[in-house]
Amino acid sequence: MATRQFATFEVAGQLFGVEVHTVQEVLSYNEYTMVPLAPSAVGGLFNLRGQVIAAVDLRVQLGLPRQSLDGPVMNVILRGDEEPVSLLVDKIGEVVDLDEATFEPPPDTLNGPTRELVVGTFKLEGRLMLALNVAQAVDTYRTPAVS
Repeated sequence: MATRQFATFEVAGQLFGVEVHTVQEVLSYNEYTMVPLAPSAVGGLFNLRGQVIAAVDLRVQLGLPRQSLDGPVMNVILRGDEEPVSLLVDKIGEVVDLDEATFEPPPDTLNGPTRELVVGTFKLEGRLMLALNVAQAVDTYRTPAVS
């Protein structure tokens, strides 16, 4: 039985996951610098041990109202092709091992911005996890579909 390992997190009460090998680290941060004229999904920049990291608000990418950056915000730092980038999320979950046989493509009825970001689903005990396309999730220049 082939398995895949996912780091999970929540946004607006929905469970999402990214493959563990794409995650550099997970942390809470609260000092963001706003970027004038940046795409709306860019929540800001922050300094992580001398490296400037762009924080992408996953709520905006999903077509939801932007997250408040007043106080600590949870970050999933992803290894990018060129440099790390952060996804701002509501709540950090856990690392789960999932059976590849339980993977299903997104349903045809899923539309809007979520459809562009989700590569598939996994049924967990009592919950559904949406697997994110990391490249799409951090692409702040894409135009989200309107649901």
